Amino acid sequence: MPIKTQSDLPAKEILENENIFVMDEFRAMHQDIRPLQVLILNNMPVKQDTELQLLRALSNTPLQVDVTFMNVRSHTSINTSASHLNKFYTCLDEIRDRKFDGMIVTGAPVEDITFEEVDYWEETCEIFDWAETHVTSTLHICWAAQAGFYHYYGINKEKLPAKLFGIYEHKVANRKIPLVRGFDDVFLAPHSRHTETPSEAIHACKELTVLAESPDAGVFLAIAEGGKKIFVTGHPEYDRYTLDREYHRDLDKGLPIRLPYNYYPKDDPNERPLLQWRSHSNNLYSNWLNYYVYQITPYEL
Repeated sequence: MPIKTQSDLPAKEILENENIFVMDEFRAMHQDIRPLQVLILNNMPVKQDTELQLLRALSNTPLQVDVTFMNVRSHTSINTSASHLNKFYTCLDEIRDRKFDGMIVTGAPVEDITFEEVDYWEETCEIFDWAETHVTSTLHICWAAQAGFYHYYGINKEKLPAKLFGIYEHKVANRKIPLVRGFDDVFLAPHSRHTETPSEAIHACKELTVLAESPDAGVFLAIAEGGKKIFVTGHPEYDRYTLDREYHRDLDKGLPIRLPYNYYPKDDPNERPLLQWRSHSNNLYSNWLNYYVYQITPYEL
């Protein structure tokens, strides 16, 4: 699938070197195709890493996707330059009158405080409410999934006794739903979080359907309103070394951190981590784009 980005987005060159088809604005303008308009609300601290991961994840269908990056304005990023944000990012006020086929809301490193304590919580709620009428399908990742469970259904998160950190097995729970079409019975996915939305509360919510779950990591994938809202509690978009960087970051800070589970061969952090989740990650994003965005969205937004 060709991904349309701004010509000078730094992730574009990296993706092209990985043999991923990235289309710049000039070429896209000369194709008689209505690309899917996908908005990415990027709340991760190192935004360039997440840009690359998500663009890579969206690159495996024949659909053309025009990506718009958005950030919250009620929070000042300290890990991404202002020049990068000013050049490649927009905010809700600038796109309030537009409609999008799909939206991805990323995780954020704010899970240790309550939702109301997050300095951009009110803006996040405003974006969630705006998406109800302006986005065909929204995919919530990790903290955003927890925030969605809380905002839409009143299900709060709970502190875990220790950080859930590593690559965990999950079982498909409802194979009839197209979002898990092509999934194996058991698949792997990364998690990296200190909190969880209790599985019992998700199962008890009549509006939510659980599609995949882990005995160790809890609910991984849930869906509501026929796919208008999708919740992913892990990080299928993570690349090979993301957990490795997080592990060494916490070590360098002197924080209590265990080796990521089922990640390093022989639990040796000097070994190259095995990439064990990419195919199912690609399948998840491909199914989302095809069945819940492309097949449902109107031609005229």
